[in-house]
Amino acid sequence: MKVKISSDYAVQMRAITKNFGEFCALNEVSIDVKKGTIHALLGENGAGKTTLMNILYGLYQADSGEIYLNGKKVEIKNPNVAIENKIGMVHQHFMLVNNFTVAQNIILGREVTKDFGVLDMKKARTEIDEIIKKYGLKVDQKAKIENISVGMQQRVEILKALYRGADLLIFDEPTAVLTPQEIEDLINIMHKLIEDGKTIIIITHKLKEIKASSEVCSIIRRGKYVDTVNVSEVDESELADKMVGRSVNLVVDKTPAKPGEVVFEIDNITVQNEIHANIDSIKNLSLKVRKGEIVGIAGVDGNGQKELIEAITSLVKVKEGTIKINGKEIQNTKPKNVIKNKVSTIHEDRQKRGLVLDFSVAQNAILEKYNEAPYSRFGILNYDEINKFAKNIIKEYDVRPEKCHRKKIRALSGGNQQKIIIGREIKNEPELLIAVQPTRGLDVGAIEYVHRTLVEQRDKGKAVLLVSLELDEIMSLSDRIAVIYNGTIVGEYDRKEVNENTIGLLMAGGSKKNADNSKNS
Repeated sequence: MKVKISSDYAVQMRAITKNFGEFCALNEVSIDVKKGTIHALLGENGAGKTTLMNILYGLYQADSGEIYLNGKKVEIKNPNVAIENKIGMVHQHFMLVNNFTVAQNIILGREVTKDFGVLDMKKARTEIDEIIKKYGLKVDQKAKIENISVGMQQRVEILKALYRGADLLIFDEPTAVLTPQEIEDLINIMHKLIEDGKTIIIITHKLKEIKASSEVCSIIRRGKYVDTVNVSEVDESELADKMVGRSVNLVVDKTPAKPGEVVFEIDNITVQNEIHANIDSIKNLSLKVRKGEIVGIAGVDGNGQKELIEAITSLVKVKEGTIKINGKEIQNTKPKNVIKNKVSTIHEDRQKRGLVLDFSVAQNAILEKYNEAPYSRFGILNYDEINKFAKNIIKEYDVRPEKCHRKKIRALSGGNQQKIIIGREIKNEPELLIAVQPTRGLDVGAIEYVHRTLVEQRDKGKAVLLVSLELDEIMSLSDRIAVIYNGTIVGEYDRKEVNENTIGLLMAGGSKKNADNSKNS
C-alpha cells in the first residue's frame, strides 16, 4: 500500500535494502506511517523488522533506499540525528544503567545544568514530573533501576524518549517481558500518547496486542514487504497466515495425557529473599511432576516464580525442604549437578541465564556439554562436531539467518536466540524439562512449533514443568495447573476441571473456597 510522499505521514521509507555480508536482511522494503496512529510492524523472528527500525533510528545505515519525515527527505546517520528529528526508540533489551536512579537515566546525555556545569536535578525532576503526570507514566524518580520491575524500567525508557522531545516513538517488542496487567497499562499509555499527537510504530509478534492497540499493520516476511492492512478488517488467523506464509494452527492440538510415576518432587521448600534476609520468597512450597504430563505454574509475576526456578537449578540456596529428581536430592548442589541429573531448563532471562552473548551460536549450543565427547577430547574442542550440532539446531528450529553458527549469538534477534536455547535444552534428552516463558519474543509460527515440541516431549514420557505469565499458554498446554501466590502453591487442579476465572481469582490472591465456587458456577 505505497502512497505518494506527503506531510500527512510521520515517516515514509522507500525501497530500503540492507545486507550483512551475504545475508540480505531487507530487500527494497517500503512502509508509510500516518501521523497520529499506532502502526504495527509484524513479521517472523529474523524477518527484518528491527533492522528496518534500527535504520530509521540511525543505528544502521541502509545500503540503498530513502527516508522521508513529514514529507521531507532526511539522512539519519546516527541516533543523535534521529533524536534531533524527534524520533525515540524503546529497545527490546533496555539501554539503562542499573546503578543509576530513574531520573539520572532519563537525563543521561541531556543533562540540565546550573552555573559552572553543576547538575540541576531539581529542575530535571520537575520537567520529568510534568511528563509523568501528562501520560500517566508513574515511576519513582529516586529509585535505582536495579530495584524496579521490568515494567517500570520500560516506562523509564519511554520517559527518556519523551524527555528528548520525541514525536515518533518506536517500540521494539515492548510486551515481551511484561505481565498481562503491565501490557494493559502500556496499551493505555500508548493511546494517551496518540491523543497528544504522537505517532507510534510497534514491532510485535503478539496478534492480540496488535488487535488491541493498532490501527494499521505492515507485514514483512524474510526481508521483503508483504502487505499493509487495516487491523479492524482482518482477524488474527489472517495476520498469522500473512506473516508466516502458510496456515498456522493457533490452538494447541494434543491428546489426553497418560501420566506415569513421579519423576520430580518438591517437598515443603523455603527460600530466603536474596535482598531482604528476614523475608522468605518461597514458603513451604510442595509440588510433584509425573512422567508424561505438563504441569503449568500460573501466577502474576513477582510471586516467587523466579526464586523457585533458581532453587530447583541450584542457583540459590534452599533454607528448608527437599527437591528430588528420580528420588535423588538436588537442592543446594551445583547447576552442573542438576544438568547431570537430566534436568534441562529454558530460563526466563535468555541473555543473563541462557547465553554467553560474545560466544558464537555454535559455542552456545554446546555450553552444557562442551567437555563431553564428541565435542571435545583431552580438553581440545572438536569444532567439526560442534558446528554440526549447531547446524542441526539451526535447521530444525528455523533459526535465522540460516548460516549463523559462526556468528556471535548477540547478533541474532531475541526470538532466534530463544530458538537456540530451546533446541539445546531439548537435545539434552532431559527427564524433566523446565520451560520458563518458553515462547517469549517468538512469532506465531515459532510458538506453534515450541508448543508442539513441548507436547511431543510429554508424549515421549518426559516430565514438563511450564512456568508462564501467559494464562492462555498455561490453559492450552497444561495437564495440571498449580497456582503460585506470595511464594506458595495456593491451588492445584486438573486442567479439564478448571476455568480461567478460577485460576485468575487465585492468581489475584482470592481464597481457594471462592475460586472453587467460581469453578462450579
